[in-house]
Amino acid sequence: MRHLTYVVVLVGCLAGALWLEPFLRVNVVRRWRRLLLTVLPVAAVFVLWDLGAIAAGHWHFDPEQITGIFLGGGLPLDEVLFFLVVPVCAILGFEAVRAVLRRPAGDE
Repeated sequence: MRHLTYVVVLVGCLAGALWLEPFLRVNVVRRWRRLLLTVLPVAAVFVLWDLGAIAAGHWHFDPEQITGIFLGGGLPLDEVLFFLVVPVCAILGFEAVRAVLRRPAGDE
């Protein structure tokens, strides 16, 4: 079970944030194109950064705490999921605070 540690943490992050979508009606997931245009470019940069760090020997992952599914360049699937899940959770949190405070984000 320890090999799922990284994934379990990511699921916990999602569980802690996804309820904001229906409860506060933040509409982050509903505006999925906007979400993808926000998250994917940043995730791509961090994937490249990680690949460089892995190749240089500066970065590694504990094999006992990841799924063992690797993408090109020795990058674990868990890490790519991190680059997608954490920003989505942050955006959900931002939009939730904005909704509760009734403040515009400047893009309306």
